[in-house]
Amino acid sequence: MRRARRHLRLRRPSDPTFASLFSGCGGFDDGFRSCGIRPVAAFDIDQHAVETYNINLPDVGRILDLGAANPNIRRPDVLLAGSPCQGFSTAGKRLISDPRNNLLVRAGQIAVDLYPKIFILENVPAAISGKHETHWRLVEDMLRWHGYNVRRFVAHGTESGVPQLRKRLFLIAWLGSDCIRIEPPIMAAPSLSEALAGVDTLSDHAPLQLDRKSREYKIALRIGAGERLSNVRCSPNAVHTWDIPEVFGTVTKAETAVLNSILRLRRRDRTRDFGDGDPVLPSAINKFVGRDCRAALKSLLKKNYVRQINRRIELRHTYNGKYRRLDWEKPSPTVDTHFGDPALFLHPDEHRGLSPRESARIQGFRDDFQLPGSRTAQFQMIGNAVPPPMGTRLASFVQKALL
Repeated sequence: MRRARRHLRLRRPSDPTFASLFSGCGGFDDGFRSCGIRPVAAFDIDQHAVETYNINLPDVGRILDLGAANPNIRRPDVLLAGSPCQGFSTAGKRLISDPRNNLLVRAGQIAVDLYPKIFILENVPAAISGKHETHWRLVEDMLRWHGYNVRRFVAHGTESGVPQLRKRLFLIAWLGSDCIRIEPPIMAAPSLSEALAGVDTLSDHAPLQLDRKSREYKIALRIGAGERLSNVRCSPNAVHTWDIPEVFGTVTKAETAVLNSILRLRRRDRTRDFGDGDPVLPSAINKFVGRDCRAALKSLLKKNYVRQINRRIELRHTYNGKYRRLDWEKPSPTVDTHFGDPALFLHPDEHRGLSPRESARIQGFRDDFQLPGSRTAQFQMIGNAVPPPMGTRLASFVQKALL
């Protein structure tokens, strides 16, 4: 099949430009701007994100419903797009029918119409997992038909200047030679202790300590650096609910043995091809422990440590991890929109959640990047953003290899 091509004069601009779709508060854009690529337009439908963008990257951002019309701008050298990831993310329901998934294709259509020299599309790696990959492939085929070279690139946070286990998938499309290897140079990341040094003097850092009388505080006391509350893992970093009797209730030695047996059997004796684990037959528990466990199971049901599903037994609190305490010397978990919730993430050594400024530091935002609005709005913008250093890493490669 022949590809439609347009004849362009591909000159190296002295002052290259970029525009962005679904720009959010401007994390990705700030990374490109730091490399001398000039922003000419940014589009997002979220009013608060646009206001934040305009404060930090003035006279660029404005609102546009991308489903209604194409951006009314001159063709930029680079077009960026970070369409919503909620319909693709494994942290959500991953509904194939989620209407936000179609915005990924919409971004590709706008790119074809504007015809920039370079188009970069960003989303979570799960966007190419299972049936969801249909959207991604549709964009790739569309771009190839219009003469673009197309590659995929996965950026890891620790290789992109940020101390977190964040991964982001990028589609990089460009006009010109197809003999270019997409290998942005690795940017060393600081340690978490280096990233958060001196944060106490900055704005938007007002730590909310847990109430010493609260359930959350008692749990936090039991969670060490790098550990998390998890009943479905038996690693040294997993703290189980039965290890915190002052919160969840006391258990006997025999009951603990039963709980540990369910913990292992639910992932070993699988009956389904989905989910983290399956309920366990009492007979399997008896065999694993080596004695009749009916009395212990009856007691654990009353204490609300287990639940019965038909004739099988399942643990309660089967989340993979809550109260994840960060470790000063290890990368942080991915900064998301709930990063300030202490029931999900804990400061490395204080019994509290993270502040907005600490989250912004872990994401690599500059200290003078202003974060207006409520704490909820701040965490939402920070968590949804592409880390600025990750943007810098890609922008530096684009500047040298593609522009």
